[in-house]
Amino acid sequence: MAIDALRERYQAAGQAHLFKFWPTLSDDQRAELVAQLQALDIERVNRIYTKAVSAEAHASDPSFEAEQIQPLPKDASESVGNVDKVTHWRRKGLEAIARGEVGVLLMAGGQGTRLGSSAPKGCYDIGLPSHKSLFQYQAERIARLQAVAEQECGKPAGSVVIPWYVMTSGPTRRDTEAFFSKNSFFGLDPNNVIFFEQGTLPCLTMEGKVLLESTSRLAVAPDGNGGLYAATRTPLSPKNKTRTVLSDLANRKVLYVHAYCVDNCLVRVADPVFLGYSIEKQAGCAAKVVPKSHPNESVGVVARRGEKYSVVEYSEISNEQAERRDPETGELTFRAGNIANHFYTTTYLNQVESFEDELAYHIARKKIPHVDLETGEFVKPSKPNGMKLEMFVFDVFPFTERFAVLEVERKEEFSPLKNAPGTGSDDPETSRRDLLAQHKRFLQDAGATIEEGVEIEISPLVSYAGEGLESVKGKKFTRSGIVEQVEGFDILV
Repeated sequence: MAIDALRERYQAAGQAHLFKFWPTLSDDQRAELVAQLQALDIERVNRIYTKAVSAEAHASDPSFEAEQIQPLPKDASESVGNVDKVTHWRRKGLEAIARGEVGVLLMAGGQGTRLGSSAPKGCYDIGLPSHKSLFQYQAERIARLQAVAEQECGKPAGSVVIPWYVMTSGPTRRDTEAFFSKNSFFGLDPNNVIFFEQGTLPCLTMEGKVLLESTSRLAVAPDGNGGLYAATRTPLSPKNKTRTVLSDLANRKVLYVHAYCVDNCLVRVADPVFLGYSIEKQAGCAAKVVPKSHPNESVGVVARRGEKYSVVEYSEISNEQAERRDPETGELTFRAGNIANHFYTTTYLNQVESFEDELAYHIARKKIPHVDLETGEFVKPSKPNGMKLEMFVFDVFPFTERFAVLEVERKEEFSPLKNAPGTGSDDPETSRRDLLAQHKRFLQDAGATIEEGVEIEISPLVSYAGEGLESVKGKKFTRSGIVEQVEGFDILV
């Protein structure tokens, strides 16, 4: 696009100030600015800003009557408490995996900043005896599940593939790809691990004007984990504009997708139980949840807002609602804790674009470093001067015609890594503790006994969720260690 046409476009959008320093820029700086401006859909940015500000004002209007928040209807969710149902769902999910109908979307854009690491969060070592990273654990779960599907569904070895789509952010893309390459993709075929990048949106002034980070570069920020949806439509490479995550899923004939966040060491990647449940419910979108640990736990819950499914933040629920219990079961009525663990059909993922303009982005007012348009000097503000706009992955729930919820056990499936070492909750030590405690339960459930103080780490390549451990029945383990293959149990007796 000619520079005059580009300038006119930004003038029409009310963003002509981005050319303020054009006369002073070198050729390289001009090229950098033009590349950013051409890639940006500035009209979409303006629409997002207008919608976000309008929605926020509407919600804070004293005359606005918020839709009533209600707990999930009883027929909208099930739990993994019924063994026969779980067995049936697992089989249904494994059959879909064996037919090549399942893919996985990993949200892995975050850095381990709070953990004292600048590396991508998935590279983090939570202190296990094996020192495996979160990425490696998840890769090995995929490898094991492929093998289980082959064995249980009568498929040839090596024939079942679960493609893994890894969403990074701009700052983590290079390091993530390098980590996978250095570790030989943890045994997975590199052709079935597809990296793509979370989108960004410009940082804006309170009046909706795009801020400049330098005289030749816009200030941008990630668009939230809900940017996942737009990112699946973005070309995977500048060299091939037609190949996207959605087109790749279509080419592989994938019908169902499991999406999750990288920081949960207990995540059951492509969980066949969750897949089978969601497929049976004919859900377009589904959420896996855990019961809240206590009424005032700071976690959003899956509930109903009016007639639509939604994630309701803990701050939106009154104390009375938070503490309300079902008279029949004694359980909290608002208990479905959201853990960012979702199922989609690929049909549904393709439909998101049709209603995306109806979604209101969330405004986060921040202190945003920027270039002063009058002086050209770099400014680090001491108080919030602008806004970042984010969409959350669950913002699509209200637009889902067929929605389902599966409640699982927290101790088996959710131990997030959020806080610095030594915090005492949701930190590396609790992640390590919870994973090794699960491995102990796997062995005990298989009929083994473990001496007090003994820690045994079981590779995901040996067991995905406690299966395949028949050989330990009746054994007593007296030594700590790492088991990378079934035969390795014998030396720990």
